Amino acid sequence: MRFWHTAAALTWLQTILKERFGHTFDLLPQPEANHIALCVPGDARCIQLALDGSTFTRTDSSLGCARWNALDEGWDTALPGSLPAPGGHDLCAPLITATESGWHIGYDILGLTYWMLTRQEEVGRTDLDNHARFPATASHGYMHNYLERPIVDEWLHVLGQVIGRTWPGIRLTRHRFEVKVSHDVDSPSLYAFKPWRLVARMMAGHILKRRDLGAFCTAALVKQMTKGTLHPADPHNTFEWLMDVSEANNLTSAFYFICGRTSDMDADYEPGHPIIRALMRRIHERGHEIGLHPSYGTYQRPALVAQEAERLKAILAEENIQQSAIGGRMHYLRWEQPTTLQAWNDAGLAYDSTLGYADRPGFRCGTCFEYPAFNPASLQPMSLRIRPLVVMECTIIGGVYSEAISLGSAESKILELKGKCRALGGCFTLLWHNSFFTGGVSLKKVYERLIEDKS
Repeated sequence: MRFWHTAAALTWLQTILKERFGHTFDLLPQPEANHIALCVPGDARCIQLALDGSTFTRTDSSLGCARWNALDEGWDTALPGSLPAPGGHDLCAPLITATESGWHIGYDILGLTYWMLTRQEEVGRTDLDNHARFPATASHGYMHNYLERPIVDEWLHVLGQVIGRTWPGIRLTRHRFEVKVSHDVDSPSLYAFKPWRLVARMMAGHILKRRDLGAFCTAALVKQMTKGTLHPADPHNTFEWLMDVSEANNLTSAFYFICGRTSDMDADYEPGHPIIRALMRRIHERGHEIGLHPSYGTYQRPALVAQEAERLKAILAEENIQQSAIGGRMHYLRWEQPTTLQAWNDAGLAYDSTLGYADRPGFRCGTCFEYPAFNPASLQPMSLRIRPLVVMECTIIGGVYSEAISLGSAESKILELKGKCRALGGCFTLLWHNSFFTGGVSLKKVYERLIEDKS
């Protein structure tokens, strides 16, 4: 029988705890006593955490899920309501009890952290959607109604309180809430890179179906007049405005470019095109980030991810664009665990921000904190960092992936998720495509309100 608490996994979890709390803790498994001792080196006090070694190696979503009311036992919660306990059944009451040397917690918080952060649940799954993605609706979080809660962070919030009572002199790190916005550049121009025959068809649709003379004229103008840079009238050319909004809120926008073509689902531009090079130079000139958006067919093909990463790096070098690191996100959020994870790591990329669901917003990894990756198949830590995606705009707006709701309701839902990230002192990550602003100023106003800094 396989257990999650390998030496490599425990070392990795020590790093997770160090980043979260600002202190180094020893993690000493005591399998015969079914717990892990969390200790401060050289101190006799300890916290005993229940150890459920086999449950959190499961690659299915059929685990049970208990609930714990922390307030009833005198513990604070970061978010209202009882706390979901995936993998739990009949939790002992009280869940947290004092011992001679400290405290005992009757739930495997570290096992949960391992299961959620490694996406162990998704390994080898075949219940996929039409883009071969593991859907939110098949996940344990969706089925047990905690997908919209960063439950790893909530349980670590409880663990932090127990640490504070065990070692009152320890000052735990207080994290500052932040927002990170990113933009997948699937279509930098609505017309410029399309052949005239396709633009002519689009123009016919504008005038004959939609009776939109303005769009008809814009299409012809943009196609004819786009030369060395994107035309300002191009509906998809929102780059300067996006950077303006980010700068007004002390944020850095990240723009992820497709650098290959493996499917007709990919972009109609080449990253080496002079117009795209000019766009990259402008993004860099204004102090924003350029990243990679691997093409549609790369998620199971590590060599292609590496090839496209090298192509982007070569273009940046040719344009004398220097960045300390390159990260990005998979096209269409396509992801096979751990194949795609290992591909990103082996390509020498710094971080990935794919891990959100296309069909539902929320916390796929159970956290709103960036963290170091761990391969649940090879059981090895990685240099790659995971930056979980909380919201993709078209998941909620427009009925692309789920039932259409009003723009006001969509805005409220996104702000609700942002508020949960704020409550944990985490990072709210928002993906908004540069091409998702057509149809008037209302979407731009919503976007501005969503990233407005109200801290």
